Amino acid sequence: MRILLLADIHANWSALSAIREPFDACLILGDIVEYGVEPAPCIEWARQYGTVVIRGNHDHSASQRVPPPTGHGLRALAGATRQQHWNVLSPTHLKYLSRLPVSQTLELDSKKFHLVHATPRDPMDEYLAADPETWKARLAGIDADFVCVGHTHLQFHLNLGKIQLVNPGSVGQPRDGDPRAAYAIIENGQVQLKRVEYDIDAAVSALKDANLPPEVTELAESMLRTGGRP
Repeated sequence: MRILLLADIHANWSALSAIREPFDACLILGDIVEYGVEPAPCIEWARQYGTVVIRGNHDHSASQRVPPPTGHGLRALAGATRQQHWNVLSPTHLKYLSRLPVSQTLELDSKKFHLVHATPRDPMDEYLAADPETWKARLAGIDADFVCVGHTHLQFHLNLGKIQLVNPGSVGQPRDGDPRAAYAIIENGQVQLKRVEYDIDAAVSALKDANLPPEVTELAESMLRTGGRP
């Protein structure tokens, strides 16, 4: 079985539509929306192709109409795109996001998978990079062959003994210096971390057409082009 693993799409339809991998199952680890400005086609793709889709912190904030954050940098970007989403998404789209589970355990290809956006201790908000010892502590009591996470926008694979931990990186807003869309394939128990180039100019054009504040658009464009942090 060929399993496509996606996370942190962030309303970047240009990036998501560039992933053309064949798959038998697709697992989506949250944050379909915000930071980008094309949430509707990303949600529709997830509804059509996601075998299991879980909720990320940005999915939660958009669907629950959490007041947009104030401030600079990513907070300003999240706030501006959240308001934009409320103008372009239908009630059906928001209801779909609101009903996503926070975590999910399932069996595929005789392997048990545990899916969570951030960490089991704090499913939507805790940032934890590729630190094996800390992850071992976080995964105590988790019965799974694979634990799949997102949230950090950093791609990694850790073999922790019984458990393999996989973060496929971010489809729509990588932050590791590589602007290509990131994802992973799991096939026959083997993990492949993959990247694909996409039309960044199209994503930037969509941002500019959305009439976000100029400083927000400039930040988003810089991050997309460099694969970097703000």
